[in-house]
Amino acid sequence: QVLLVESGGGSAQAGGSLRLSCEASGWAGDNYCMAWFRQIPGEERERVAAFSSRDVTDDEVDYGYKMRGRFIMSLDKSKYVANLQMNSLKPGDTAMYYCAIRPNWLCYSTEDEYPYWGQGTQVTVAS
Repeated sequence: QVLLVESGGGSAQAGGSLRLSCEASGWAGDNYCMAWFRQIPGEERERVAAFSSRDVTDDEVDYGYKMRGRFIMSLDKSKYVANLQMNSLKPGDTAMYYCAIRPNWLCYSTEDEYPYWGQGTQVTVAS
């Protein structure tokens, strides 16, 4: 059974930083994509960043345009642990953040492509 557990959410001031982590237990193999999504109430879930098992460095991570240059995703492939360092936070980053994984190295942007999800962790950014 695959279980994803996120941690590290909380509150921050605008301009501050938070770091999220996600561990995928019960996962095996080297053909996958781990991604972070977020959902603001009343809006669709959007992908924040995705790291393919075929990516070699953090520079290859695919970021949503709103997060590019502020968020950094890293992946410990030996432990299936994904981290999301969020810097220069804005009130618009306030959302529930989810970790997801799919059994293919291709990283799609739509949530339907990811069969496994964590329970989510809340991030709140005050102005």
